[in-house]
Amino acid sequence: MNKLKLIAGSSNKPLSEKIAKYLDVKLCSVTIDRFPDGEIEVKINENIRGVDVFIIQSTNPPAENLMELLVLIDTCFRASAERITSVIPYFGYARQDRKDRPRVPISAKLVANLLIVAGTSRVLTLDLHSAQIQGFFDCHADHLFAAPVMLEHIQKREIGNITIVSPDIGSIKMGRAFAKRLNADLAIVDKRRSTKDRTEVMNIIGEVKGKNIVLLDDMISTGSTLVEAAEEINKRGAKSILACATHPLFCGDACKNIMSSPIEEVVVTNSIPLSRDCVEQCPKVTVQDISHLMGEAIRRIHSNESVSTLFV
Repeated sequence: MNKLKLIAGSSNKPLSEKIAKYLDVKLCSVTIDRFPDGEIEVKINENIRGVDVFIIQSTNPPAENLMELLVLIDTCFRASAERITSVIPYFGYARQDRKDRPRVPISAKLVANLLIVAGTSRVLTLDLHSAQIQGFFDCHADHLFAAPVMLEHIQKREIGNITIVSPDIGSIKMGRAFAKRLNADLAIVDKRRSTKDRTEVMNIIGEVKGKNIVLLDDMISTGSTLVEAAEEINKRGAKSILACATHPLFCGDACKNIMSSPIEEVVVTNSIPLSRDCVEQCPKVTVQDISHLMGEAIRRIHSNESVSTLFV
């Protein structure tokens, strides 16, 4: 395989720089600008003909992050890169992964199609909202998990008598994996979604009284789902509550909701950069670095080594 080049989009430059440091390479020189009317303008300032290119860009809101990724892919394709891998730490539009009501889109599949049409050869992503989205890509797709990073943090805290709580049925597999690694019990929150950003806890399946709870989820948006589950668990006599979520979207009153909740700590990753205001307003949040996880996957893909050992 020819030379590796890392291209950083503008959605998460700090993470791109850490990945480059892990791989001991320099980020490719790229100019990302705007035309007077706001359209994205991209120019790659180095020769990438025949090169193995990795474009690092999360597609969290605004939608310009997704558009920027597509433009970067097209630029590399037209510059004759040998292979283009889209490294997407947070894959946006993943919550719209099925047609659960009449006259709604399957936006996750649409985004996957856009990436292929733009010219991507491979996708590397982290903790998709649902595992089946991996099958939406008509190319090689590697789906990493932040579990090793989260588990290491929990183990360092030396918490005993743990119960892992899965916030919904879809997260049971992840919850079971955590419980096995921590030799912990497993409980499930039975909930019903009342609106797109609010849920109602109906029941908790499993014992939480007197337990140290670890709540698992893939993302935090407004934080209402996580907080409502924590409040119900707290009412049922939990000893302590810690939450782990890979992607910190933190919309609206998320920080306020978390700070007023019984959750003692919220562990997230740097798949999406937290604003300075969020960091200052929400000292309960602990950010774990995933650059070594993403960097190692990039190294193995580039050298045609197995990445299966990273999928745990």
